[in-house]
Amino acid sequence: MLYPMFAMIVLTFGIGMFAVKVRFASVKTGEVNAKYYKLMDGASVPELVTKTTRCFNNQFEIPVLFYTVCTLYIALGAEDRVGLVSAWLFVFFRYIHAFVHLTYNHILHRMSVFWVAFICVMVLWVNLLVQQV
Repeated sequence: MLYPMFAMIVLTFGIGMFAVKVRFASVKTGEVNAKYYKLMDGASVPELVTKTTRCFNNQFEIPVLFYTVCTLYIALGAEDRVGLVSAWLFVFFRYIHAFVHLTYNHILHRMSVFWVAFICVMVLWVNLLVQQV
């Protein structure tokens, strides 16, 4: 479970670095006043700034359930094939989700990938609970 967790950390840091790069570029080009970032309020911002910010924030929503369950698998010594495959599938679909979000952002594609990843986390939790009964 450690490697899928690390892969999610890499995704989160990658998106975070990209979001910071986009923010600096928006100030440098004059599209956004630097004061906007103090409270993230008041001005309209380019779509890419909004997308990268929201994509980064998404990494602290459903993935928290993933990190929690993976930590429990490790702590309880409950790692098995179903759990490991589900963990890697979750990571795979979160990478796809981020790609869709940051590129063409088709809502149906993004939502579909989101729900598949969500199901992977549910499988992780149910599998862990079944093992512990």
